[in-house]
Amino acid sequence: RYQLLKNCMPLIKGCKENNATCQKEVYHLYRGFAFKVAFRYIYAYDKATDIVNDSFVKMFTHFNKFNGGDEDDIEKILMGWLKKIVINTSIDYLRKQQMSPEIGGIQESAFETTDNVYNADQVLLYNDLIKLVKKLPPSYRVVFNMYVIDGYSHAEIADILNIPIGTSKSHLSRARAILQKQVRKMEEEH
Repeated sequence: RYQLLKNCMPLIKGCKENNATCQKEVYHLYRGFAFKVAFRYIYAYDKATDIVNDSFVKMFTHFNKFNGGDEDDIEKILMGWLKKIVINTSIDYLRKQQMSPEIGGIQESAFETTDNVYNADQVLLYNDLIKLVKKLPPSYRVVFNMYVIDGYSHAEIADILNIPIGTSKSHLSRARAILQKQVRKMEEEH
């Protein structure tokens, strides 16, 4: 798990006031979270790192627009806001690249989890799943990530990616079919 803050209100207030110390603290607390989100979309380590840094710049530039709401849920709301920024920044990058596949290897550190409740089998399954999702064509992978992992609806995906809803549904269906085929093949090999 990511470090839960007992009281992140002073950090949020500091970020709204452009306090560099507070911004640095928020960056260090949540960059791992942001990287994992970016890495689901951008599989080149150096590009995912750039996406994370760009996302934090956007977040800090627009922090005055952040409205956290209830103090008990403020961290969840902050993480949700950051996640949305990272996803949008990743999609913008993919659009600029015209959804072309990324070039670059996956560093082992990208698979590290900070949650102590994962056992070795779960970590192995997670690593295998990431590798399988990485093999999807970029347009299928983006829709799969947005729908299955990030919880967007097909209407939201269509709006964000500027594609028809039917295309979103089709990409998801094809992504699932490809993943199922890859999982069956992997199981047969073991």
